Formats: sequence, C-alpha cells, structure tokens
Amino acid sequence: MKTTIEIQNLKCGGCAHTISTKMGSVSGIDHVLVALETNEISFEYQSEADLLAAKQKLKSLGYPEVNAANSMITKAKSFVSCATGKIANHDT
Repeated sequence: MKTTIEIQNLKCGGCAHTISTKMGSVSGIDHVLVALETNEISFEYQSEADLLAAKQKLKSLGYPEVNAANSMITKAKSFVSCATGKIANHDT
C-alpha cells in the first residue's frame, strides 16, 4: 500500500535527508520520497502496524503529521534531525 502524509517542521534538504535515511530503516517501509515544497512524505508500507511505526518514527525525529501536536520538544528534535541531515548529506 502507498500513502502520503503531510508533516510539520520540514524545512530543508537536511531534514529530507534525515527523513529518507531514517525511514528507510523502518521495517516494512519502502520507496520513501520527501517533497519539500509540499511538506509531504510518501512511502509504501506492508501493514497497518508498519504505517503506525512509520508515523511514530517521523514523530520521534521531530516531524509529526500536520494534525498532531507539535510541542517545543518536537520542534527541537526537528532542528537536531535537520542539522544531522545537513552534516551527513555534506559528507557524501
């Protein structure tokens, strides 16, 4: 199955790199695409449990769904994820 989720806190290529890398490690998740211009992530998943795991992973990285709570802690996590993505993307 395929889904597209609109997420919060997506700012740049560093964010996109972190999301793509980390989501690729979630079991049952494949073909991850991040669209900066629309703040969306698309991916294929095998089961509802995989979809829930993916949403939880996004939240833990600081990128919750649009309608989810976006606390200061979540925003701070997105800044760390963004910086990590920029550094990792720069090294490649």
